[in-house]
Amino acid sequence: MTRLKYIDEFRNPEVAKHLLVEIKAISKTPIRLMEVCGTHTMSIGRYGLRTLLPSHIKLISGPGCPVCVTSAKDIDKMIKLASYDVIVTTFGDLMRVPGSRSSLQKERANGADVRVVYSPFDALEIAKKNPNKPVVFLGVGFETTAPGIAATVMAAKEQGIKNFFIFSAHKVTPPVMEALISSPDLKIDGFICPGHVSVIVGLKPYERLVEKYHVPCVVTGFEPVDILQGILMLVKQIEKHSPKAEIQYTRAVKPEGNPKAMELMFKVFEPVDATWRGIGVIPKSGLALKEEYAAHDASKVFDIEVGEAKEPPGCRCGDILKGLITPPECPLFGKICTPAHPVGPCMVSAEGSCAAYYKYRDWEGING
Repeated sequence: MTRLKYIDEFRNPEVAKHLLVEIKAISKTPIRLMEVCGTHTMSIGRYGLRTLLPSHIKLISGPGCPVCVTSAKDIDKMIKLASYDVIVTTFGDLMRVPGSRSSLQKERANGADVRVVYSPFDALEIAKKNPNKPVVFLGVGFETTAPGIAATVMAAKEQGIKNFFIFSAHKVTPPVMEALISSPDLKIDGFICPGHVSVIVGLKPYERLVEKYHVPCVVTGFEPVDILQGILMLVKQIEKHSPKAEIQYTRAVKPEGNPKAMELMFKVFEPVDATWRGIGVIPKSGLALKEEYAAHDASKVFDIEVGEAKEPPGCRCGDILKGLITPPECPLFGKICTPAHPVGPCMVSAEGSCAAYYKYRDWEGING
């Protein structure tokens, strides 16, 4: 396979056509491939890849949006934090995600001090400028963002910034991939593995999945040619009955990942059981601050116990995140639930499956 060098080549329609011809020539078996990254979902929609592939190749979206997989109960805890006399800082996607009774956006409209930041270090600077007020950063994300947040917590401790806290709702991806592939309700023939996450974790977690479940895994970039190359690599594995873990995204991902980032992440965080929206509790799939950093752990400093969480009535985000249905199969999609008035998190987040399907409308029966 030709390895491209320049970003424009990864959007070259002639290269894409060549890859599609090769995919169609080789692929004979009906297969279902799951992308485990919200950016892949958006790219697949943006470039209309779903409609270009042979009809027997189905692309299904998985739990690749960290905001979407954050449980309703964790959202309720974040909202409760905003009710205290604190400054809550967060990435923008969380603002509109509905909890059982409110959202961070509504709490801010009612007077809570909730601020959107672009980096956890921005939140740390706010804490330095407001030494008499607690500042809480809402940590939501996968292995991609966790090392940076770990570095921020370490900096807060080293600098003696005692009014800086983290609410950790971080998730790690290999355990959820294993939960999905071992589910009797879901058929997955191959994984389009997340590019950003894999920059950190490398290839080893997917090699373990291949060894245990014999499911092909290809780490893939985000341009249309990247994705088509990744699909071709998966198709070749499936047709040859030779599953393995491979890297298509060689310009960014190394087999060993980023050991320094992994070391930093696990210096501050430790694996814990975590609840994924629609999926449930997955052992060792979350990250919590170690006892050494407990003074910066919002869940230990503040009373954030909440009652039983309620999912939005009629919303099927959970089934969408598991790949059991596509967004248009949710009865609320495009009717009650739209980007302007989202009901569930999959329509709120820029990486959510529902947002991607609604924005690009590249599925059968919606085009035109």
